[in-house]
Amino acid sequence: YCNQQMKKFAVILLVVFFSSISLAHIGHYNKFDKIEMEILRNDEVIGYNNYYFKRDGEKTIVKNQYKFEVKLLSATIFKVEGYGEEIYLKDNLISFQSKTLQNKKEKFVNLKLDKNNKKFDIKGSSYSGEASVKNIIGNWWSHKILQAESQISPISGSIKEQIVTFIGKENISINGKQYETDHFKLTSKDMSLPEDKKLNFDIWLDKKTSVIVKITYERMGNWEYRLKNLE
Repeated sequence: YCNQQMKKFAVILLVVFFSSISLAHIGHYNKFDKIEMEILRNDEVIGYNNYYFKRDGEKTIVKNQYKFEVKLLSATIFKVEGYGEEIYLKDNLISFQSKTLQNKKEKFVNLKLDKNNKKFDIKGSSYSGEASVKNIIGNWWSHKILQAESQISPISGSIKEQIVTFIGKENISINGKQYETDHFKLTSKDMSLPEDKKLNFDIWLDKKTSVIVKITYERMGNWEYRLKNLE
């Protein structure tokens, strides 16, 4: 029973952690070099999820570094560490690659744009094949995740359909700073999925910067991803 619970817990964490778009409106982020987010569980900081932006002519490279660790009674029950790299030509995603170490198990994604067929060619640890260029790659730096109908897991390459609902406008405070935000709910389209595999996030988008500043969900604790630094 304990092993089953830990496996379900691992799936939940990976789904929430890696929840950008092939047409990501890169121009909205030209003024940023870095987006740093901290990860909390039950109000305790357990890791980070950071994005770094580099420009080279019409190309934009977004590098993602992430690490978090979950402990239970001083024992580590789940640990994730890895990196990803998205490359855009103007607004179009042309490649993505990632490597992740999950509890000492290696996972990966290698994605390239097939210009002739106008599709993504994916080789991943869980899925290999074609995918529509309308898919997102699940990273929190791009607001386009709120406009997509499906996402590609940046850990394994699997594809999940989603529904995004606008909840309302809210003023929130993060680390003493006030934000005027739009609040959204992101859920799985397939309601027949097991509870531990469903998408179910609350997301707050800062209207001024078009940056996602907060994500929360509840599953075996209260989880929060929140903006720590924006440069």
